Amino acid sequence: MPRPEEQPVPPAPPRDDTRTLATVAHTAFFLLLGASLVRFLLRHPGDPRTPWIVVLSITLALLYVLGPALGTGTGTGTGPALRTGTGTAPRTGAAQALAPTARRLLWLGLVVTTWVVLVVLAPSFAWCAVPLFFTALRTLPPRAAVVLVALLTGFVVIAQLKLSKSFDPNLLLAPPAVAALATAVFVHMERQAQAQRALIDDLIRTRRELAATERREGTLAERQRLSMEIHDALAQNLSSQQMLLQAADRTWDTDPATARAHVRTATGIAAHGLAEARRLVHDLAPSELADGAGLAEALRALDAGPDIEVRFHLEGTPAPLPDRVQSALLRIAQGALANVREHSGARTAALTLSFLGDQVVLDIADDGHGFAEPRTDAAERGHGLPAMRARVRQLGGTLTIESAPGEGTVLSAAIPLEPAP
Repeated sequence: MPRPEEQPVPPAPPRDDTRTLATVAHTAFFLLLGASLVRFLLRHPGDPRTPWIVVLSITLALLYVLGPALGTGTGTGTGPALRTGTGTAPRTGAAQALAPTARRLLWLGLVVTTWVVLVVLAPSFAWCAVPLFFTALRTLPPRAAVVLVALLTGFVVIAQLKLSKSFDPNLLLAPPAVAALATAVFVHMERQAQAQRALIDDLIRTRRELAATERREGTLAERQRLSMEIHDALAQNLSSQQMLLQAADRTWDTDPATARAHVRTATGIAAHGLAEARRLVHDLAPSELADGAGLAEALRALDAGPDIEVRFHLEGTPAPLPDRVQSALLRIAQGALANVREHSGARTAALTLSFLGDQVVLDIADDGHGFAEPRTDAAERGHGLPAMRARVRQLGGTLTIESAPGEGTVLSAAIPLEPAP
């Protein structure tokens, strides 16, 4: 997984008001289309245009339904202004940038063309243009969308005047007023969404920068502490040993008793240095395992944040584990839960520690969205999963990951155990 300061900013979920507006617009489109078709059939029974009107109405409905599947922006996602905001991951390559745009334009052209033919045959279908305003604003860049809305509005005015038996000023003024109101509401919502997304992006970047700064400061402080410990304990002991051994070498032939005394003193200093080295190594062990706490208790105390429920299960008969194994499994569990929190969208996670006699296995399962592509050493970015694989590999174990879209992810670390004497 990428380090926090290197991760791309994830796109924000669709706003509730945008999703509601999309639902209302889609519902209004099908209601207006159905009402227009029923009106035509009731007022023009037996008209020779009826088969064409029915076929074109069904075609227009199908095209409108296929819009989200083609990635045309008619779904509940963000509009063009948001798609170009800072929260969307940039595309790479000309083909990736042009293919979706061409598909959107082709789809919108088919929808507008079908609607225009319908209006020419039956002007009562003109009011279906109101939801099409919303579709155009979501599909095209702002300037092109406004131009298309203006053209559609003009066509609606012409169709309504043609349908009316006498001149009505409302038919001349109402469509432009409705179009202007719909455009103003949509543009205002898009700008609000853009501002909200920019604010969220700034907050996320600030949080990650603060976390990175805290990690750097913590690393520097720990390095300084270790350097002082090594200088004051290990380095001084080694220096004393060197001086005593040199003195013993100089007096070995002339004063063997003194030389042996120097060697014995150096041996004592070496034993003290070894004890100091072991103390330093113990201090570097996870704090959760300090004071004799077992691995099971440390795993049971882990959490993945307030929105994720973490459950712990212990299977088999617990056996004493080497400190290296306990530290590795605890770090793997912490890293896996961090990935669950940051990337999976899960609501629950389960930790299972299994003692199988000749090996110990730690499983971390979540109910997140999972992924389809296999996770290999070459495909993994950042330091999360590669670090887990390295820890397990150093202990002669294996790390496996199983996942499928919509079915969550299971990470399993198996470490062999030496047989009891």
